[in-house]
Order: sequence, then C-alpha cells, then structure tokens
Amino acid sequence: MATPKSQFPLRIKGQTTCIHHKGRQLEFYCEKCQEPVCSKCLSSIHKTYTVCELSEIIPQKEPDIKNFIDRTEKNDLVQIGKYITTTDTLLKDNASTFEKLSQNLKMQTDKLKQELDMLTAQTLSLYHKMEEDNTKLIKKYKQDLEMYEKQLKQQIQECKAALQRGSHIQIYDTFCEIHSPTHSLPVTPVMGTVNFTPNEKPQDHLKKALGKVTTSGQGRTLTDQDRSVSTSDDRGQPSSQQQRSGTKGKKAVTTYKLLPQTKVVMEWESPRDIYSVCPTTDGHVWTKYGYTLTLLDRNSKVIQEVKHNVGFNDISLSPTTHTLWVCDDKNNIMELVSGRLTHRFRTKEEPWCICVTASNHVIVGMTEHISKFTTDGKMVCTTMAKGPGKPLVCSPHRISECPVTHNVAVADFSRESDGGDENQHVVVMDTDFMELFVYRGVIPSTYRPTPQTGGEPFNPWGVVYDSVGNLIIGDCDNYRVLLISGGGEFLRVIHTDTGYTWTVGIDREDVLWAVFGSWPVSTVKLLQYSSV
Repeated sequence: MATPKSQFPLRIKGQTTCIHHKGRQLEFYCEKCQEPVCSKCLSSIHKTYTVCELSEIIPQKEPDIKNFIDRTEKNDLVQIGKYITTTDTLLKDNASTFEKLSQNLKMQTDKLKQELDMLTAQTLSLYHKMEEDNTKLIKKYKQDLEMYEKQLKQQIQECKAALQRGSHIQIYDTFCEIHSPTHSLPVTPVMGTVNFTPNEKPQDHLKKALGKVTTSGQGRTLTDQDRSVSTSDDRGQPSSQQQRSGTKGKKAVTTYKLLPQTKVVMEWESPRDIYSVCPTTDGHVWTKYGYTLTLLDRNSKVIQEVKHNVGFNDISLSPTTHTLWVCDDKNNIMELVSGRLTHRFRTKEEPWCICVTASNHVIVGMTEHISKFTTDGKMVCTTMAKGPGKPLVCSPHRISECPVTHNVAVADFSRESDGGDENQHVVVMDTDFMELFVYRGVIPSTYRPTPQTGGEPFNPWGVVYDSVGNLIIGDCDNYRVLLISGGGEFLRVIHTDTGYTWTVGIDREDVLWAVFGSWPVSTVKLLQYSSV
C-alpha cells in the first residue's frame, strides 16, 4: 500500500540533501510533485514523473521573487505604514472618547450627589417644619389643660363656699353652673406624623439613575452598515437598532435603520435664499428670508406669506402647539397665531436664534449665552461661563432640542469678538445647560467610504435632531450633511452636494429638508436617509 504524501518526511528549509536517500545532493526537480529530488529518486519515488535539472527552473523563479519584492515594497509596505499611522489617530481618538465618557460619568455622579443632597435637605426641612408645628400644638394643648385645671379648681372653691354660707338661690345657681357646658376638657391635638423606610437594596435604582452603558464593536472591525444603525438611549448615548416608544399598557418597538444610500425624494429651486426651515406636521414647511415668512408645500407652491417691518433672525415650530415662533433683530419674540404675529416678550440683547421646547419653554441664543424663558418672558435658566472670559456658548447660530433626551444642541460660530476661538463647533448640553460634549466636525479615519470634502474648516450652519435622537449637522463650507449619534459618535455623511449647506430641518417622517446653493438661488432637497 502506497504511503500517503502527508506522511512523507519534510525537507528543512536550506537542506541540500535528499530526505529519502541520505547523503544524495538535490540536483533535479520533479514537475509533478513540485519539489527538488536527487538522482536516486529518478529510479525510485519519482521514476514515472517528468524531471529536469534544478538549475533549469531557477530562471523561472527569480522574476517571481523580484516581482514580490517590488510589489511588497511599493504597495503592501506603504499601505501597512499608513495603517500604522492610522493607529496613532485611533489611539488619540480612543483616549479622547473615554476621557469624555469618564467626564460625563463623573458629571452625572456629581449631579446625582447634588440631587441626593438636595432631596435630603428638603426631607430634613420637612422633618424640621413638622417638628416645629407639632411643638406648637403640644405647647398650646398644655396651656389649655393648665387653664382648664385652674378653672376647675376655682369652680370647686365656689361650690364649697356656696355650701358653707350661701343662700338657697346661690346654691341653686351653683348647681346650674356645674351642669352647664361652660368649660370642657381641651381636645387632644392631631399631630403630623412621618415615617422613613430606608431602601435596603438601592443598587438597581442607582444604576438606572446613573444612566445606561452600551458597548458595541469591541474586538472586531465596524463596517459602514454597522455604524449606520446606531440610535440614542435616554442618556443621549449610542444604543440599539430599535427605538421603543411607550403606548398605553405595552411598548411599541420600531426598527430604525440607515439606508445604504440616501435617496433624494424631491428637489426644487427657490428664487430666493432660504436660511431657516421648519417642516410642519402636515407635510408643509415654513421658511425664513429677510422680512418674510413663507409657508410652502412639497412642490414649492406658496400657501401663505407673512411680512414684517423688521428682519427675522430665526424661526422655530413648537412641538406641542405646532405654532411658529420667531425672533427679530429688534429683540422681539413673537408667535404666529391665526396668521398674525403676536408679541410675547422682548430680550435685553438681540436674539440670534430660537428653539421652542417640548416643555413649552423658549430657548433664545444671544451673544455669549443662551437662555431659557417661559412663553411670557420669565427667565428659567441661562448658560454659565466655563471659566474667566470663557463662555460656554459664544456665538449661537442654531438651536435644537432632542425629542428623546431633551438635550440641547447649539451650533456655535465661536467668534473671537464674543469670547470664542474662531473654531466653529456644536455643543450639546443637558436640560440644565450643563455641557455633555462638543463636536468639532471630526470624521474618524476608519470611516469608509471616505467622504468627499473640500477640506474647509467645519462650519455648522444647520443643526437638528431626528426622531430617535441622532443629530444632523449641515456643514456649510464642505457642502455636506453629517449624522452624529446623540452621544457624539460620528455615524456617517448623509449627503454631499455641489453648493453650500445653508440649513436643515426634519419632518415627522424623518425626511430631511436641506437647503443648498449659492446666492441668489437656493436648492431645496428632501432627503430620505433612514427607514423607520
């Protein structure tokens, strides 16, 4: 029985003698077995095969070796060098990402500590108030009892005197007096009571209060499709492929997935520049240009126009009342009611941008800060400075509220005259205007495909949240629209155009309204980038 080839002994690299015939030099080459053989092999193991001298095949092998050297040096080693350089960027991005995550975690922990201290202080204050109230009731009850005791003692003395020396009428009056309800025992007061039962297993509640941690992609390479399905959870961090919306008695689950390629649903030219868009719930869109507000349908047909005697700075559609709010360059905040602008309040400084929130507050962006007001102009809160001469928000241009987390994103032009550094960015804050993260237009080097870009500095003219809490940013000078997760992770370039990206808006179906172009003509495009 023939011995299988896999069981033959193997020749060691560099060995010049035959492994079958000891001491014999390898001078020939078997073309069938593709291995060097000795002269004795020709009459034994390889006697039926085609054999030539080893020196004859060497000229055929040398070009392959030279081609390998050339190809590897020019291509493979160069590419590997690029990959090695990329790892430096990945290391920096990795360190930066986890530093930000750690900062956010510490901020959340400090916030919870403050809220717990505040809750403790409120509860202790309640205890103290109840203690004081009970003390007053007890003291008053004691005074009433002492008064009642004094009255009873006096009445007994009067009864004794009447019996000893009183006339018949005096005794009769005394009898009537002791049976009359002139004096009664004071009623025992009802005091406030309170109980405190410590939570003996607070771990689950503490985890929920701290927030949700979601990890993905560790130990493998993320493809573009992997990145494209990220949404936001209730802490504004990347979450799963499913977004849950509460319904009465059960939870409805909706799948959110980015399309392989963004679809242009509709496109038309506007004869005038459009610098703000607010899609309505019925498929129309409010636009702002100069002194005019215009309501358009999807085919650019004018439905309504509202003119003003001064210039509009920005517009925002209320997510609760669905009415349009505007701010103008004379510090007026107005609401469009029944086709007429109704004045609501004035700001001390010029309002550059506006956003009406789900809680029916009005956020107004002004030089070096943004402030939250009630609808009648009472200030609720404002941004604090990051340090001496360093405002958290310097030159606010656009504001958007997340419908999932209610975080607030601000496109900040960061002008030097407003205390900025001229590096435009988007800052995301929580509902109390505490900074969560800053996005500066960075696209990871690992992102594929490599997006087209003019290489211009990041210039966020438009910013809006979609229905699942992802952030859409119009990068004006690079002619593109970016998609960022609610936690600040870059997801993809939604669309690259041939003109400046002036503004973006999102409708209830998550269709993106984006305005591109150069003065004086704007192109409005309706972009479908996800399936919900």
